[in-house]
Amino acid sequence: MTREPAILLVEDNSKDEALTLRALKKANIGNRVAVARDGVQAIDYLLGTGTDGSYNELPQLVLLDLNLPKLDGHEVLRRIRGDRHTRLLPVVILTTSVEDKDRLQGYSLGANSYIRKPVDFNEFAQAVVQLGLYWLVLNEQPPNIGRRSGT
Repeated sequence: MTREPAILLVEDNSKDEALTLRALKKANIGNRVAVARDGVQAIDYLLGTGTDGSYNELPQLVLLDLNLPKLDGHEVLRRIRGDRHTRLLPVVILTTSVEDKDRLQGYSLGANSYIRKPVDFNEFAQAVVQLGLYWLVLNEQPPNIGRRSGT
């Protein structure tokens, strides 16, 4: 039995994590969600190997906050795009940052989309519905994304 591809939520703020998970549930998005609470955890999830040498299955979508401990979101994105196994993963920056420099840097590093987190939960939930519909239902991914060999 094949499990639904995961969403990797990279978010250090527990309240924003809970809101995102609640919004996904409210939108009836049933994909598994893996959570990384800092940039190092995100990179370990995407690029690291388990004790048995196996890789995690790549998620169908990465929702990436920018303001993270250990490694910021821009560095996480740089590493995702720099690895042949993850460079084609859809990455949506989901952040509270309103800085033009953050948006410019995110797109320059290869973000697929940049979304500011709305303050109001209903607006946020609606944004998550639209994200889910587009990236998880309508978007056609490159072939074989999510599968890697041990190399």
